[in-house]
Amino acid sequence: MGVKRSLQSGGVLLSLLTNVLTVLSTATNYWIRQHGGHSGLWQECAQGICYNIPCQTMLAMTGACMVLAGGFGLVAMAMGLRIWCHQGESLRGQTTCGLLFLSGLLLLTALVGYTVKNAWKSDIFFSWSYFSGWLAFPFSILAGFCFLLADMIVQGTEAISGFPVCL
Repeated sequence: MGVKRSLQSGGVLLSLLTNVLTVLSTATNYWIRQHGGHSGLWQECAQGICYNIPCQTMLAMTGACMVLAGGFGLVAMAMGLRIWCHQGESLRGQTTCGLLFLSGLLLLTALVGYTVKNAWKSDIFFSWSYFSGWLAFPFSILAGFCFLLADMIVQGTEAISGFPVCL
């Protein structure tokens, strides 16, 4: 397996991991823990009873960015799988790379906004759903770099293919 194929495989695996963590983080209600309960982006639970959180601007922005990050991540993973499966063709990974970077930017926006909103409260603690969102961020960026580097190899190979050079 060549360097290009290894980078593409790494990009696909990292984007899969990013998507799992993003969906897990977005769908669960353990972003923060407080005395007697926990809450997420959509519901708050206290003493075993969960109810929907009324619309708040920062939570709505965080939820929208997380859902968009998950959507862009899934599209990027599908495009990455297409590149990875069509080994003989010279498919470029620029769009895949861009979508993964966009997904990372949306994750960063959502998580920084949520952190700023809740960091100064002394009676709450961030929980595992929140941290899995933060864990998805570097994996998204790394997956983007894997596809970027693989694309640079494809571009370099295409550029020198017409020259009578033995490499």
